[in-house]
Amino acid sequence: MYVKFDFNALCKKILDEKLKEHGLKYRLLNFGEVEFYESLTQEQHSIFKKNLEDYGIEIIESQKTALIQKIKDAIVELVFSEETIQVKASIYIAEKLNHSYGYLSNLFSEVTYTSIENFIMLQKIEYAKELIIGNKQSLTEIALKLNYSSVAHLSTQFKNMTGVTPSQFQKIIIKRRKAQSMIINTRVQYE
Repeated sequence: MYVKFDFNALCKKILDEKLKEHGLKYRLLNFGEVEFYESLTQEQHSIFKKNLEDYGIEIIESQKTALIQKIKDAIVELVFSEETIQVKASIYIAEKLNHSYGYLSNLFSEVTYTSIENFIMLQKIEYAKELIIGNKQSLTEIALKLNYSSVAHLSTQFKNMTGVTPSQFQKIIIKRRKAQSMIINTRVQYE
């Protein structure tokens, strides 16, 4: 079984449920920001922080780390958008976060030890994998959706990141589906 999910929607739902559980008065803003209408006690903060950690969600304590997370969220939003956004990533990110791209790029590299461009590439390849697994679009359509100049460009980056071409990845997925189908059919025959 293959499952598709939206990390941002999932985190927002968990965050909303946990805030309500704790009886906190709040409002959810963009990029995982929460505005509290009343100050949290140290004990409330600690308990809430622990509850979120159980879900792999952490409270960001520093401004730099918060800005890095906003950059990552903007990139995920850009790459995983349902409609193709026809603007350069650098312009999109700078406008979205209201900072110069040079500043954001330097900060991102300093904190994460990788470049924004590399992070974008990783996200594009992850989305390409999802689209290939979904089996609803051709490689040409996927390349266009992800703003690649050609299928060859997508294939080169895909192979550099995963070790296989998109076509090879498709074949692996098809083989896995056939194998799983055979296992299920065999189980049904013996039941």
